[in-house]
Amino acid sequence: MTASTAVRCAQCPFRSKYDQNPRSLVGRIWRWHINWCPGWKMYMKSLPQEERDEIIQKYSLKYIDKK
Repeated sequence: MTASTAVRCAQCPFRSKYDQNPRSLVGRIWRWHINWCPGWKMYMKSLPQEERDEIIQKYSLKYIDKK
């Protein structure tokens, strides 16, 4: 994963839309998208464990591959 990919995931405008209104169409599409997006999975793996756990809790993620 490149640094630019990590920055895109961290500052994603769709993620921001979800944070503002999780029930918006764009927000729901973003939430659905992160369930299978390889870029998001690599982004999550690149984070320190504490930050990863915060995101898992914030977005109610059921499973993140921690390898």
